[in-house]
Amino acid sequence: MNVEQYARMKNGAGFIAALDQSGGSTPKALALYGVDSTMYSNEEGMFALMHQMRVRIMTSPAFTSDRILGSILFEMTMESLVDGLPAAEYLWSRKKIVPFLKVDNGLLPIANGVSLMRPIPELASRLDKAKKFGIFGTKERSVIHEPNFAAISSCVDQQFEIADEVLDSDLIPIIEPEVNIQSNEKRYIEEILKGALMAGLDALEVTQSVMLKLTLPEEANFYADVIHHPRVLRVVALSGGYSQENANEMLSKNDGMIASFSRALTENLKYQQSEQEFNSALDQSIENIFLASSLKLPHN
Repeated sequence: MNVEQYARMKNGAGFIAALDQSGGSTPKALALYGVDSTMYSNEEGMFALMHQMRVRIMTSPAFTSDRILGSILFEMTMESLVDGLPAAEYLWSRKKIVPFLKVDNGLLPIANGVSLMRPIPELASRLDKAKKFGIFGTKERSVIHEPNFAAISSCVDQQFEIADEVLDSDLIPIIEPEVNIQSNEKRYIEEILKGALMAGLDALEVTQSVMLKLTLPEEANFYADVIHHPRVLRVVALSGGYSQENANEMLSKNDGMIASFSRALTENLKYQQSEQEFNSALDQSIENIFLASSLKLPHN
């Protein structure tokens, strides 16, 4: 494990830029960027345009370690070049931004109120590849829709099982059990989820550290116990469908939590913008999210 990267993630100011849209979410992300489906004819063309967008973001003068701690990559992005270098190497060697990799294979259909992760039979080989590319940690996402105690416990158990494999590979996992912000019982879901997360954290070895990516809670500082847990390196927030303005407002009320936004980061970026317009819009988004994440150092 890179000691400098670990220290940066533990003590640095800033937030994580999530640039890990997968096949399922890429068409929507491109559409929001101003690229409609008539501009590509197949999946290869779609991913090529998505990579161009990511490269445009990563190489922007606004995208620096002054305000950004890390960035989460899609596997195809990790394997692609940015300014002549593999993406993770570019992020760290050129920008001092810590690289993470999305390792899940997407979601299973909703069952008992949760969407578990699909099986990841290639996880071991994916983790080996991640290490070769200089990845610091991973991210794995599932989604909770209803306050079903047993199902939420199963969801969290699956997250920690994957996290154990990641830790065994000497990488840092970001555990992401997203809560559906459209649920009428979101607050109750969060209560069940927090209990399950605390139990999972308590079961970790004293030498192990994980990160968590959580939906912004209904009650400010609701996850304070999770943030202060000695096994937690950092807690980051997902925007989960909230606008950047609303997500930033909610985030600013949660001490010790920083952003890890995807759609909310890129919501004002357009394919048709000039480089000056694009960089200005990205700079403003980064500044707004940075300010909402500022002074959010962990207190372990």
